[in-house]
Amino acid sequence: MILGIDLGTTNSLVGVMEAGFPVLLADADGRRLTPSVVHFPANEGASPLVGAPAARMRLIEPARTVHSIKRFMGARGGDPETEADASRVLYDVTRTPAGAPVRVRVGDREHSPEEVSALILAKLRADAVRSLGQDVSRAVVTVPAYFNDAQRAATRRAGELAGLTVERILPEPTAAALAYGLERLGERSKVAVFDLGGGTFDLSILELNEGVFQVLATHGNTRLGGDDLDRALARYLLARLRERFPDLGEPDPRLAATIRDAAEQAKVRLSDAPETDVEIPFAHGGESFAVRLGRGDFERLAKPVLEPIRNLCARALEDTRLKPEDLQAVVLVGGSTRMPMVRAMAGEIFRRDPDTTQHPDEAVASGAVLQAGILSGDVRNVTLLDVTPLSLGLETFGGLMNVLIPRNSAIPTKAGEMFTNAAPGQTAMRLHVLQGERELARDNFSLGQFELEFEPAPRGQARVGVQFSLDADGILTVLARDTKTGRERVVELKSAVDVADARVEAMLASSLEHAFEDFHERRLAEARLKADELLPAVKVALAEAGSELNEDEHAEIARQVAAVEVARAGDSLPALQAAVAALDEATQMLATILIERAMEESLRRKGVV
Repeated sequence: MILGIDLGTTNSLVGVMEAGFPVLLADADGRRLTPSVVHFPANEGASPLVGAPAARMRLIEPARTVHSIKRFMGARGGDPETEADASRVLYDVTRTPAGAPVRVRVGDREHSPEEVSALILAKLRADAVRSLGQDVSRAVVTVPAYFNDAQRAATRRAGELAGLTVERILPEPTAAALAYGLERLGERSKVAVFDLGGGTFDLSILELNEGVFQVLATHGNTRLGGDDLDRALARYLLARLRERFPDLGEPDPRLAATIRDAAEQAKVRLSDAPETDVEIPFAHGGESFAVRLGRGDFERLAKPVLEPIRNLCARALEDTRLKPEDLQAVVLVGGSTRMPMVRAMAGEIFRRDPDTTQHPDEAVASGAVLQAGILSGDVRNVTLLDVTPLSLGLETFGGLMNVLIPRNSAIPTKAGEMFTNAAPGQTAMRLHVLQGERELARDNFSLGQFELEFEPAPRGQARVGVQFSLDADGILTVLARDTKTGRERVVELKSAVDVADARVEAMLASSLEHAFEDFHERRLAEARLKADELLPAVKVALAEAGSELNEDEHAEIARQVAAVEVARAGDSLPALQAAVAALDEATQMLATILIERAMEESLRRKGVV
């Protein structure tokens, strides 16, 4: 038996396949939704509270109550988005050195995000064991489609800490589409899954083709969700409080938590009612505060937060070369899609009424259970293929990005290429693994670097084969092998430097904005590489056969060599191309002499001459 788990930003769920159907399991109090909250009591001997009991402590001891930990999974110090997220929570997220994993400090102890998430997963596992009457240690766990290698690996590690063997890391939109039942729409059906949860947004376009369930494209933002709407409304309520109490100052943690909770409850009520009353007891000096809030007021606050969704959806359609009318359905998933504004936005973007038949909070978990059923053999005739949202490659000569696995490639997948040494006598090759869409290495995200040693060889003579293997969980393994000696290194980049998805979106936008500039930079870099190969070759050729040239030919070659060196140092591609072409022309006689010498030597060896 394999559990299906939706490890959510706000709530989490667990379920299993029973009698051919996905069944979500309840806790001892009959609740299927478990708040993704952990409270660490001040009493060192007391066990952490998880779920609903922990959520109740947010208003009492906010500094000891950790919520929205999913946003810090795989996060690293020095990242601007991580720093911004840390400033928005009431518990202490430690400011670690750049590149080091972030940690949560509660009292005198520090906890990694994986350790906090493991407590939530352990609670879900315990609820499942109690409900099923037997131990279960295997699980499928969902993550946002835009989680990168570091975030997926952190999720797997959390499962291991909870005593689970994570059989598959499953993207949430894929899980939701599986729960929706794409296969009932018929072959070649295409559906968009619009997933807006508490902390993340994903838009995936999927297709069913001859039993293969494939993700065609995905776009998203792991820092856009209901939490951000809560913060926007909380800021508004705090401003109204200060109008009522001008001497309020900065609210203490308990008042800040009360305001945030009031904002969240108001957001939920406004999904069904046109207006609601928001009350904050004992807001200042023993006095309470109340304000009536209309849905229109809230939607004006929410609009700038949600506006990036339009661009993300448009890019997913552009990647697949589909129009909205080419889709058979648009499925809404995630608690935040209950908001009328969100449903209207999805309808505008895709020019159709979205499908709301799935329970927005439970669809992802149901899909995880179905995937667990596929792995265990309980569900047949469905195959899932996910895609990688960003290209993967290596830095090559001239600082260029050489793509091995293009973005939106179906995974699992493998790709390889042969590389050679850039300098004579070189004894090692540095492999710099990159993720991104820009032409130059410096404009992409670094996933890691390592070296492979090999025997010294003339320039271009060493042969190093590199293979990228991207597994079903989106974890990248890089193999590099010296083909002469068989020496190899295998590196699993599950501890890759975090690539924040807000930065990924900015990079994708810049790749479009700077497309022509990047193309020019690549051509200039390639022209410089050609010049770097040509100049030393001319020097060697002159040493070997320069005596057969006349004075004018020597002078012309020297003049063109100088012109290439000047153009090589500049930024004009036409000037460099012209200079290289002129040097090629000036050395034609020299090349002819060398070719004739080589032919004579070959004939001599054969005894013809």
